[in-house]
Amino acid sequence: MKYVLAILLMAVVTLGVTSARAAPAVDAAAAVSATTAAAGTAHFDVDAATNAYIAQLSPQARASSDAYFEGGYWLILWDLLVALLVAWLLLGTRLSARMRDFAERITRFRWLQTAIYAVQYILLTTLLALPWNVYEGFVREHQYGLSTQNLAQWSGDRAKELFVALIFGTVALVIIYAVIRKAARTWWVWGAGVSIVFVTFFATIAPVYIAPIFNTYKSLPDSPLKVEILSMARANGIPATDVYWFDASRQSKRISANVSGMFGTTRISLNDNLMNRGTPAEVKGVLGHEMGHYVLNHIYKGLIFFGIIIVLGFAFVRWGFAWAERRWGTRWGIRGVGDVAGLPLIAALFAIFMFLFTPVTNTLSRTTEAEADAFGLNAARQPDGFAEAAVQLSEYRKLHPGPLEEFVFFDHPSGWNRIHRAMVWKAEHLDDADIKQEGTIAR
Repeated sequence: MKYVLAILLMAVVTLGVTSARAAPAVDAAAAVSATTAAAGTAHFDVDAATNAYIAQLSPQARASSDAYFEGGYWLILWDLLVALLVAWLLLGTRLSARMRDFAERITRFRWLQTAIYAVQYILLTTLLALPWNVYEGFVREHQYGLSTQNLAQWSGDRAKELFVALIFGTVALVIIYAVIRKAARTWWVWGAGVSIVFVTFFATIAPVYIAPIFNTYKSLPDSPLKVEILSMARANGIPATDVYWFDASRQSKRISANVSGMFGTTRISLNDNLMNRGTPAEVKGVLGHEMGHYVLNHIYKGLIFFGIIIVLGFAFVRWGFAWAERRWGTRWGIRGVGDVAGLPLIAALFAIFMFLFTPVTNTLSRTTEAEADAFGLNAARQPDGFAEAAVQLSEYRKLHPGPLEEFVFFDHPSGWNRIHRAMVWKAEHLDDADIKQEGTIAR
């Protein structure tokens, strides 16, 4: 499978590079001027305007962005291999069985045995995967100039993540294994149900209780922009009374915003990179997109879609666990699916399943992102602001991939697609008073 995937990866990347090179080269300054001029004419050339925005990225910047994003394709494969290696180390050396035995010697309560094992498992797997995570999350980010953290700061955030994982991961595993032991035949259905409940719970509390562990959230100072953001929220039925900003610049140079939370925890947030680098039009364009996720119920639809994937994943684990246990269960010291010593096997099988489902999960995500793009253009009415934001995002996302490449690897529409759609929207609204006014200001 490794070599087949490698060939597929190379073919997809080659197609993407060919497609990207097919776009005509445009001088950046001339292209921006062409966009402004086109906005003031009766005929608006969508392709010329799109190319004008694309030309704002220098060839060097595009080459770096393409290299970074294409490297991420291989990281999907390497993440799987690292997960399989960690699982093999725990199972093949019977270390997982010894961890279970240790927990059984401490207490006779099954739920507490599970908790003790879970703590060992989370700590040990974090340690084993640390060298890879340092490369992927720290070294590589600095190679491409995206991270703003030193090693101590990065390690501090990873320690916080470990703390959160120990609490929520241990509780989740205790409950899931209790369900597995109670429902011997249908454990995979009930286990999936419990997992979905935990995902929902975490998504509900994360904006208010988890996110502030990693960043400082403050109310956006009063300004005309804040008034416009809240007005846009009210107009679209979003129950938010404030707008927050957070200090993401302490971690990276990426721009971002979100309308997150459920069941009364809804929060509108934007990071300081977007505030500092973006114009008011860009901020409104991005937040219009994020509001689209809320209004279009993407959080709830996502829970349904990914809930189905979780159920399918548990079904795959049920089959894979039974097969692997028959072949190696005795050698690994596993006593059945209800034995916590088999957790590394379950983790490995889930990793394989999610790897194979990468195009599916990416397509689900990319589809909702495209819907939010369309909503945001209509809500914020800032096609140029949204296009400018897409250019900034393309500093670390490949701008113009091939169709197959985008289908397999992109969880958001490509920068070219987003800019092109924004220019199509603009072409259809050139006679609107506010769009005319923007064109006048630009000239």
